[in-house]
Amino acid sequence: MAKTVLITGGAGFIASHCAAALLDHGYRVRALDNLDQQIHGPERRRPSYLDHRVELLVGDIRSPKTVRRALSDADAVLHLAARVGVGQSMYEVADYTDVNSRGTAVLLEAMIERAKRRPFDRLIVASSMSIYGEGCYRASDGRLLGNVDRDPVRLKQGFWEPTDGAGRSLEAVPTDESKTPSMLSVYALSKYDQECLCLMVGGAYEIPTVALRFFNVYGPHQALSNPYSGVLAIFAARLLNERPPLIFEDGEQRRDFVYAGDVAEACRLALESEGAVGQAFNIGTGQPVTIKEVARLLADTLGVPIEPEITGECRVGDVRHCFPDISAARSVLGYRPRTQLNHGLAELVAWLKGRAAVDRVGEARAALVARGLTL
Repeated sequence: MAKTVLITGGAGFIASHCAAALLDHGYRVRALDNLDQQIHGPERRRPSYLDHRVELLVGDIRSPKTVRRALSDADAVLHLAARVGVGQSMYEVADYTDVNSRGTAVLLEAMIERAKRRPFDRLIVASSMSIYGEGCYRASDGRLLGNVDRDPVRLKQGFWEPTDGAGRSLEAVPTDESKTPSMLSVYALSKYDQECLCLMVGGAYEIPTVALRFFNVYGPHQALSNPYSGVLAIFAARLLNERPPLIFEDGEQRRDFVYAGDVAEACRLALESEGAVGQAFNIGTGQPVTIKEVARLLADTLGVPIEPEITGECRVGDVRHCFPDISAARSVLGYRPRTQLNHGLAELVAWLKGRAAVDRVGEARAALVARGLTL
């Protein structure tokens, strides 16, 4: 008999790819989602991109009754439900904390109770690269530094690169899972809370648990009109409206963009890998790119020859460079990201054809400025 996986936040962008991958591998999939208006629009209907074989329960992760119903016969849980977005989290503090932290606690209490009657095979929790803060750096003397912070005074002066105590430049290097977390936003703190709660409770109650720290996920089904979604969706919304992508700082900050299909495969592998239990893994490509480069590549792929606008501003909570070492995921999960950035962008652009996007970047930027969250 096919095993049932409950995906919380199951009508979302990443979840839709996970559901498709799990269905293709013989699982049954149930999705729990509140169809949040910021993501799904005012109609709050079942999204057309969600596979018709997915059983969708509409409800809130903070409702014990709803969660108990969703868990009734589930063999495993993929916990993706969360408010997302660094900037917005810094002024919607209560809601981000409530949804991400309390929602996870409600889920875990329901799992503890259900596990007395029928144990769970696995709990996978979606964590985030944001928990690291700045990535790892190498000093001029060869020392690896995992506790680098940028000086706000220097940021206000337009000096974006972090330096050592003597003002010498540092080399950004891949960040592995051993780096001590350094949360710079409410969103990051709430994601680390989700990760820690799941691993802690899973260990205490013998619920096999794995945390996956997603880097910058992109691909079809992203919410184009949500100004706090992934950066490539935000850039696409600008370009589709014939406006330049807005880039903070100087555009040379480096990130790792991982295709949603590769993330879905990582989730499936984590469900099935016995050696992964109790651990956290970076999920990215290991191929960093600058924000300026990816904006130009997206514009070229869309066929919209608009150069990005470099704002010279810095947002509170932003980091300069953070990209992953994925060797642990490779060796333990057997994870092999297959989608090159140019191919993934081609898939995204093919999905974008004929779609409308409401550009709300201006109002999101104004909200940050009004609260003093830009430097």
